[in-house]
Amino acid sequence: MRVLIIGNLAGQLSAATKMAFDKGAKVLHAPDAISAMELLRTGRGADIVMIDVHEDITGLVNAMKQECIVAPVVACGVNVTPDMAAKAIRAGAREFIPLPPDPELIAAVLAAVADDDRPLLAQDPAMLELRSLADRIAPSNASVLITGESGVGKEVMARYVHKKSKRADKPFISVNCAAIPENLLESELFGHEKGAFTGAVARRIGKFEEADGGTLLLDEISEMDIRLQAKLLRAIQEREIDRVGGAKPVSVNIRIIATSNRILQEAVIRGEFRKDLLYRLNVMNLHIPPLRERPSDLVALADYFVNKYAIANGVVRRLSDAASERVSSAAWLGNVRELENAMHRAVILARSENISVEDLRTPDGRPVQANFFDAAAERAVVAADGAIKGAVLRVGQTVAEVEQDLILSTLDHCLGNRTHAANILGISIRTLRNKLRAYQDAGVEVAAPGEVRAAG
Repeated sequence: MRVLIIGNLAGQLSAATKMAFDKGAKVLHAPDAISAMELLRTGRGADIVMIDVHEDITGLVNAMKQECIVAPVVACGVNVTPDMAAKAIRAGAREFIPLPPDPELIAAVLAAVADDDRPLLAQDPAMLELRSLADRIAPSNASVLITGESGVGKEVMARYVHKKSKRADKPFISVNCAAIPENLLESELFGHEKGAFTGAVARRIGKFEEADGGTLLLDEISEMDIRLQAKLLRAIQEREIDRVGGAKPVSVNIRIIATSNRILQEAVIRGEFRKDLLYRLNVMNLHIPPLRERPSDLVALADYFVNKYAIANGVVRRLSDAASERVSSAAWLGNVRELENAMHRAVILARSENISVEDLRTPDGRPVQANFFDAAAERAVVAADGAIKGAVLRVGQTVAEVEQDLILSTLDHCLGNRTHAANILGISIRTLRNKLRAYQDAGVEVAAPGEVRAAG
């Protein structure tokens, strides 16, 4: 983990620095927000930024947004009033830490905000075999494609491969291709020269150069615009990149790991993904099965998350036998991410050290149901049958109306699962979300995750 600490609080930030070092972090210092931006532009990036509450938090956050530098900002300070802490949060800070710092608090914040130290837990035979394969792949420099449903832990696997590789002491840099606007992704990956476009106020080192010597994770690679894929292919083949507005290529030495929750071979057939790029990325493939197909991992993961959030909240919590049974029997259609969130809620809701079945809740407060997958499967069959019976085209419908009916019926069939619906429809998850947002803005009912429409 890379921590950038901004400001000088008479030794208090030095104490925070030592604690971060003790937790295995690599720490950089900057006297103020302007100097911090200069560091970030040069490729000496950060996974988390800690800033004195008296510094220009608003200016830092705005500058980072303008130049698409992504890292959570945590404010800290001595003798800070609640109003000052609230102002820092409104200015864009993710969290606030009072100083002098408490070691456990520093550890909890670093773990919760950066969240890059999650172990690859595996007890199920399928995951043990996959981890063994990852161990054999890791020492090579071969590109790796990690596939699986949303929430199964693809980034955790990518970090595991990096830590087991010969590049473990070098940077691990992650780029979410779906989260960055298409017009900014090129600059994010390859960097830019000053004046290359409006807002390019200084030279910016991109993620390829930032990862030099280490590993670059291209998360959700399927969401990358096909025009940018050509430049990515050249970078992988030639091991050199061109900054936006640059006059000469820059050599890089990196290993590429990519993830996708879509079937890229189908994207190639639809003309949305380059076949030659797929061949370059898919030298080795690690497919992570959904959580429902590796039941032996369920309680081990649940126990890990309960312990993690109990420490973060300063309490003692453990799963009761009945709660462990409920965890084992639920479907967890959102995979590890859904399980983690449920355990976080349970730690907060529990009224004693033992987490009961009643403490296991969905985000809207409903109990986590046993054998939910069987009920979900039955509802999916009913929804699919209704969609098929209602799929007769009516004369007078516009193309847009037909498309809307197809998208909403497919979403019902998938019980509101956006990723599955996008795969069936053959469109990107970004396109699907944009269309669903437009339907909702127009007052059209859209199935929530885990549900079908009332009229569906």
